[in-house]
Amino acid sequence: MQSERAGADGPDVVAVAAEEPAGDTVEQQPGPGMGRRVVRVKRKSGKATGALSRPKGGSDSGSKSISRNANKGQYDEEGSFVPPLPDSAESPDRDEKDSEETEESPELHQFREVSEVRFPGEVGPLGGHRLCKIQCVRGNWVGPLCAMNEHEQDEHGQLKFEPLYKRCVVDHIPPHLLLSYKNVSVTLGWDLPHGHTLQARCRDLGLYKLLGESKVLCSNGLWAPKMPSCVPTTLLTNYSDDSPPSIRIKVGVGSAAYEPSGVLAVLPTSTIHLDCMYPRRRGSPEWTWTGWFRQYLTGWSAVPEEKASRYRLTIKDIQNQDSGTYTCASPRGLTNSIVIIVAVSQCAGLSEPNPPLSLRLEGIKLGQRALYRCPLGYMLQGEANATCLASGNWSSPTPTCHPIQCPPLFLEDPHLSLVELNTSAWGRAVFRCAWGYRLSGPPGLECEPNGHWSGPIPRCRAIQCPQPLVPLNGRIDGTSGLTMYGQRRYAVGALVTFSCTEGHLLVGEASIVCTETGFWSHPPPFCKAQCPYPGDPPNGLIAPLKFHYDPGDYLTVQCRPGFVEHGANGGPPERPRCTPEGDWSGPVPQCRSYEEI
Repeated sequence: MQSERAGADGPDVVAVAAEEPAGDTVEQQPGPGMGRRVVRVKRKSGKATGALSRPKGGSDSGSKSISRNANKGQYDEEGSFVPPLPDSAESPDRDEKDSEETEESPELHQFREVSEVRFPGEVGPLGGHRLCKIQCVRGNWVGPLCAMNEHEQDEHGQLKFEPLYKRCVVDHIPPHLLLSYKNVSVTLGWDLPHGHTLQARCRDLGLYKLLGESKVLCSNGLWAPKMPSCVPTTLLTNYSDDSPPSIRIKVGVGSAAYEPSGVLAVLPTSTIHLDCMYPRRRGSPEWTWTGWFRQYLTGWSAVPEEKASRYRLTIKDIQNQDSGTYTCASPRGLTNSIVIIVAVSQCAGLSEPNPPLSLRLEGIKLGQRALYRCPLGYMLQGEANATCLASGNWSSPTPTCHPIQCPPLFLEDPHLSLVELNTSAWGRAVFRCAWGYRLSGPPGLECEPNGHWSGPIPRCRAIQCPQPLVPLNGRIDGTSGLTMYGQRRYAVGALVTFSCTEGHLLVGEASIVCTETGFWSHPPPFCKAQCPYPGDPPNGLIAPLKFHYDPGDYLTVQCRPGFVEHGANGGPPERPRCTPEGDWSGPVPQCRSYEEI
């Protein structure tokens, strides 16, 4: 099959290759804005089927251009058939006119009998290649239709084409259910074409019982039947009487593999132990099987730690005739089954993968595994272990190693910024906050080997200083704080000034600033009581002489010669004392002359 597409200035042309004897080659004459085209067509009953080509832009007048054939009628630009005119075979003038119209639209004349266009298509989640086509039906293209199997033909020896129905989307996977498509694991979001089948099995063979069909077909957008579910068995339900018995599988000699269908494929001459898990004190379960080849040894395990709960069926030197279904039924009639097929298969050898991926191969026989590993700093994309299946295929494709990258960091905090960022394994992200803010959380994160950051992104919190103590007999002036939770908080740079009430002296810094440490630049001052300088009495001096006097200070008066210290009431003088309130205990004694006494 061949396909051609015009350039930017020409029409679109799709050609169909000849399948039977090679058809004719029609040379398309160039029209306005078109290059020269050669289209291969095939003949059916003397009629050509090929490709329809139209120039871009259409005709000048907008009316339908019609190509005519005197005996077969006409086709307009929309592909509609126009019956032949009664006099089309008799009027030479009309034939000449028809010839002129045909020359004006040679494409429509050459390809007026196109019936279908074939092309290669990619169908399905794995991009399978199939031959597809569209058909011209009454002037409209119908399709696409695709060949489901290019080797399957109808009674006329032609390929069988089927319409593409709606695809099915895997929007829900029941718990513990594994889905696969052609040995590829299926996850949420997959979609399959109509007619394709998913294989279903439970995650742990024997520990869950599949409730439903193991094959699910996509039928025009719907799964038929519905997705199966996995029922937990006795080992997972603490040996509940309402649960089917669990079956544990042991391979004594040889090898076995779990197939995507949930079947246990076993290599001939292997020895298989099937243990029905049920409490011995409640009674004995029963093993049954579908084959008639031989009888099998059943009974409670003789191993001391197993004999209380494992009712065993042993298949020694297994052969093809041992293939079948093995069912364990509890005394209450609840059952669980294992399907065994005996197969001789060998998978293709695996070459050494490209670094950094490493491979350890157990072998290439049924049940043997290929173990893949990635070095530290890389993440394995795909399945780490592939098992050789009965089909001769590995259970999963070769995985790849991708460098571990932690997700990008989105900083929602406007005050937070990154100083360093390395998203590779063991890389670091280092943060800092704007001036006046402090990190709340670790200052840095590490990209761990699992591709996750070592912790959450920190946040920046405003640095705040607590409300300073108001000094006794003093006050705070010029505050610029923020009241929070009933307490006043101060941002970095806030300035606080202090003052004292009358009679008190400020001791310490009169102004303090909130720093980036969350502490004040200086401790709060305090207000110390003080007594003012009282002044010298006439004809005398006070001692000691100071601007301010502390509480407890006493004053002494020294009179000039010829004068003597005299109390206020005429009695002996009392020395004034500075009280804690900043007042003098009494007036300053006066100096009086001896003559007045």
